[in-house]
Amino acid sequence: MKDKITTLEMEIAVMRWLGIRQNLVVPNVSWGLLNYEADVVSVTPSGYATEVEIKVSKADLLADFKKCHSHDSKLFKYLYYAVPEEMQDYALERIWDKAGLLVAMRDDYGAVMIVKVRDPKLNIAHRQWTLAQRMKLAELGAMRILGLKEGILSMKNDLKYMRKPETPARSET
Repeated sequence: MKDKITTLEMEIAVMRWLGIRQNLVVPNVSWGLLNYEADVVSVTPSGYATEVEIKVSKADLLADFKKCHSHDSKLFKYLYYAVPEEMQDYALERIWDKAGLLVAMRDDYGAVMIVKVRDPKLNIAHRQWTLAQRMKLAELGAMRILGLKEGILSMKNDLKYMRKPETPARSET
């Protein structure tokens, strides 16, 4: 049996699927741009955005529909949900018609890949992002990188201090 796919693995796979070399792609966006948190935001060079909501459990998916915002934002041209493959049918029965569906699955080598199962509907109220909005998203992405690097450094330091110190060799007299 394959390991369950984690939120972090899905986030990485979704970001790759969105094209991090072609588009501005930032995870966990809220502060400064939205009145709710979007799991992953991608903005094309022409200034049109896609939102992806990552859900790894049925409870997580259902909780999303209790929120007041309904992922209705003029900032997004498209909305997708991304779920592990074992949730595909469950998600298809529950997500809004406007949303596309991405499914995460492991390949033969254990890597997580994304497959588009359903196309999203165009949000006819969407608008192109201004340069200021794109810069704010890039700023949030840079802040996220700093936080992640600080976390890595902290973990490395914790590991360094957890290692057993080497015992000096005793001298024979």
